[in-house]
Order: sequence, then structure tokens, then C-alpha cells
Amino acid sequence: MNERHIVLVQQSFASVAALGEQVADIFYGELFDIDPTLRPMFKNNMHDTGRKLLATLEFVVTSLGHPDQFIPTAQALAIKHVEYGVTARHYTLVGKALMRTLEKGLGADFTADVRTAWIAAYQVLSDVMRQAAYGPIPTRAL
Repeated sequence: MNERHIVLVQQSFASVAALGEQVADIFYGELFDIDPTLRPMFKNNMHDTGRKLLATLEFVVTSLGHPDQFIPTAQALAIKHVEYGVTARHYTLVGKALMRTLEKGLGADFTADVRTAWIAAYQVLSDVMRQAAYGPIPTRAL
């Protein structure tokens, strides 16, 4: 991930975040379309879950240039998610749902460069989280 990727992710996140909680609704709709068996994993209020998702995304996106700020939080979050039944393969599904969400939320602004930047950012985040939760795991493309 390079500086240009960071800028593109941060700028595009600012645009998509303007949609507010609709972003979380789109994301979870996409996630459950990709794998409906994931729905029972979400036992809490989806409104609250969506707000947590957006807050976490905002924190990670704003911290991309300073990995020392988001890595410990991402590691702790990954370990916590194991308790919810999250497995390493779920990170690929979440990545796909994220890309679909960004495509819907950004429309024509979801350019090939923006997509590449988000894939790079998500790869960094998911690698950190999977390694914290499960140890070294080969990475997979979205």
C-alpha cells in the first residue's frame, strides 16, 4: 500500500461515509447475499452493529498512514471476532461485500484506481487481523 492508495481510500471513504448508516445497510445486505449462512452470526441489534462497523472503518481509514495506531485495535478486534465464530475464510467474504458496498455507494467514482487502493488497504487490514486470530495465513485476492 502506498501514499496514493491512502489518499484515494481516505477521499473515497469521506464520500461514501456521507451516506451515513445506509452504508452499513448496503454492506450487510451484500454480505448476506454473498453468504446467507452468516446471518445467524449477527445476534445483536443490526443498527448498533452497523454503527460499530462505520466507526471502525473510519478509525482504520483515518489511521492508514500510521499503522501503529490501528494495528493493535485491529488485532484485538480479530481475536474478539473468533468468539463470534469468525473464521479466516470470512475475511474474503467481508472483502467482497466491502467492494460491492463501495461500488454501490460511490457509483462512477469507484474507479479502477479507487478499487485497487481499497483492495490494498483491505488486504493490509485483513492480513493483520487473520494473523492475530489464526497465525500466519496465505493471503487471497478479493
